[in-house]
Amino acid sequence: MFTNNQRQEERTGRSGTPRLQYLQELVSQFQNSTDEERKEKIVANLANFAYDPYNYTFLRQLNVLELFLDCITEPNEKLVEFGVGGICNASVDPANAAIITKSGGIPLIIECLSSPVRNTVNHALGALYYLCSMSTKEEILKPEVVDVIRRYAAAESVNVSFSNLAKAFLDKHVTENK
Repeated sequence: MFTNNQRQEERTGRSGTPRLQYLQELVSQFQNSTDEERKEKIVANLANFAYDPYNYTFLRQLNVLELFLDCITEPNEKLVEFGVGGICNASVDPANAAIITKSGGIPLIIECLSSPVRNTVNHALGALYYLCSMSTKEEILKPEVVDVIRRYAAAESVNVSFSNLAKAFLDKHVTENK
């Protein structure tokens, strides 16, 4: 369920931690942690917050989108999975999409299409679906990227989720004349 100020106040009560402060604490814990498993849990938690428009301003203020992009470059597949999941969740918002794009996120997300982790590929397909626009088409709709997405679309017997996301991407962003 999406949050608003009234619902947030009801959930946290008078003595609860305000959302911005809570998210700041998570970011600080991530930055100060050397435990990979702890970092994975924190990024997964932040990615869950990224689905709710109520949190978008906070995530931008705390540079969480950039944190997600940093996670995509890590060798730890769980950090990559949760990082691109957070990007997918947040990329529906134009302000978030602009930050992701300006921060060099598109090539990083495209790399995630070749991940061995199914959720990572699903999140990457979803993020590219939302990020593809007039200003990003040239970067996203490269022949090699469209080819990978077409292969996922054709792989219905292997993975219906990949296939459905890929077909939705192709239907919205790729004309058959290209």
